[in-house]
Amino acid sequence: MKRLVVTLAAVVVAVAAGAQAQPAAMTDGAKKDVVRHRAIAAAHEAAAKCLESGKAEDVCHKELQVACKGLAIGKYCGMRHEH
Repeated sequence: MKRLVVTLAAVVVAVAAGAQAQPAAMTDGAKKDVVRHRAIAAAHEAAAKCLESGKAEDVCHKELQVACKGLAIGKYCGMRHEH
């Protein structure tokens, strides 16, 4: 019985500590980065769907370049992989 009470008390303390923990406030720069990363991810998802649809790779890459203009560095929207 004593172990049960101690265990329950430990659980209550752990839950209370977790409930009070607040996430760190994001800076404006971090918020902008989140928006930019989501836009880049959306452009890459569209490129993946383009390739899945059977379109030619160069066509999908051109669409990716248009979608990513001003978002990321490089020809492939900030990401590269081997071909």
